[in-house]
Amino acid sequence: MTPARDLEVGKAAIDAGADAVYIGAPEFGARQAASNSIEDIAALVQYAHRFGAQVLVTLNTLLYDHEYPRACALAHDLHKVGVDALIIQDLNLLNYDLPPIRLHASTQCDNRTPEQVLHLQQLGFRRVVLARELSLQEIQNINNAIQSTPHTAQTPIELEAFVHGALCVSYSGRCYLSEVLMDRSANRGCCAQLCRQRYDLLDKDGNEILDNYGQPIHQRYLLSLQDMDRSLHLAQMIEAGVTTFKIEGRLKDRDYVTNIVAYYRQLLDQIITANPNLQQASTPSVQTYNFTPNPAKTFHRGQTEYFLHKRTPQMANWDTPKSTGEKIGRVVALRKDAICVQLQSNIILHNGDGICFGDKGFAINRIDGEWIYPNQMPTLQRGTILYRNLDTVFLRSLQAKRQIPVDIRFEVIPEGYRLTIGDSTADFIAEHQDANNTERALQTIIQQLSKLGDTDLAVKNIQVFNNNQVCSEHFPYFIPISQLNQWRRELMNL
Repeated sequence: MTPARDLEVGKAAIDAGADAVYIGAPEFGARQAASNSIEDIAALVQYAHRFGAQVLVTLNTLLYDHEYPRACALAHDLHKVGVDALIIQDLNLLNYDLPPIRLHASTQCDNRTPEQVLHLQQLGFRRVVLARELSLQEIQNINNAIQSTPHTAQTPIELEAFVHGALCVSYSGRCYLSEVLMDRSANRGCCAQLCRQRYDLLDKDGNEILDNYGQPIHQRYLLSLQDMDRSLHLAQMIEAGVTTFKIEGRLKDRDYVTNIVAYYRQLLDQIITANPNLQQASTPSVQTYNFTPNPAKTFHRGQTEYFLHKRTPQMANWDTPKSTGEKIGRVVALRKDAICVQLQSNIILHNGDGICFGDKGFAINRIDGEWIYPNQMPTLQRGTILYRNLDTVFLRSLQAKRQIPVDIRFEVIPEGYRLTIGDSTADFIAEHQDANNTERALQTIIQQLSKLGDTDLAVKNIQVFNNNQVCSEHFPYFIPISQLNQWRRELMNL
């Protein structure tokens, strides 16, 4: 499941292989900068459902008393346009006349114990978004409790877990720092990103604490966590009971979402292929990418698996809150206007690429061998490690296409011919004209009916029948190419 900042990003996520997207409504979506109209959400629902994918809407802010009727009315509007589920935090909404729609409990409901998850199931929730801080064993314990609890009219509640994206330094995103310091509630979509600012680390007497090198911890990004990346542990998470993997980032752009969704789509497909007990949640499809997915190629603060295997070191990056990208090499020499870099073997730089070190950076004007000419010469030392956080060639290649594989069947009937493409069938009245070249007649039918063009369909299998027998080498009748094309277009327009 992937974020969608808007309709365009939502469609890109579906194209890249998402089984579901979550998107903000016109209000109450916990991201003021990522609200969307009912009309755009309806368009996304229509697009997603073509591929058997789902659209979930975030209605997950804490509400004031006067806002409940408006939030309830919004829920009914969302249900009318076909939204598959609502993600909510404020449990008082359950006391209002909500539509008959699936409810998912936001991670901010503090979903970290079996007791809490089972309580939410009793309230009618169909899925919980687990606390990011849970370990594999804690997830397994929750799943064990669910499976061992008798279920009468209910099916077991589903477990959703974050696998990728930005991390909030506060537990399960329940942050009050913005509200206390700036009167901006993060729980109502107004986070000021104060965890991405510089801080000093002092003891109780106001003295600066020293780091391992004896230097004062002064003006460092002490609260800026690295991004979550659990891509190496998907199979373990499935084994522990997770049914949905959630990518964070409702403020991220189309490039980021396309790259990250494609990355996880390929990983999950490998796991599903190797395990016959698993299946994709949306319609299995044919994915075509013009790029090789790589999380380091789009916004990337480094990586941590967080608490999945209990506490791990280096969860934060004190040097920068910005995207670090991929390591490219080390500075070995400097000129007045150029930098010589010993590049890693797999790195190819391009004019316009963005290079960074710590929280500083520059763009490449031109390249001459190992010499980089920046747009503005930075202050650097030999030995500095450089990273690329903007790969212009990679970004231009970010195109994904998703198609549903369909079977095509063409057969002779007494009054003409019958054509079936996927679930659509139509009969066409036509004279049976004997073919002079029966081999070519068969090849022409297969070639023309396979041309599905720029659609969301891809040919899985095509068969031609005469007298209920498959024609493997010959077809007795001649059909003009223009006629075959017309029939194909007419059927696909039904």
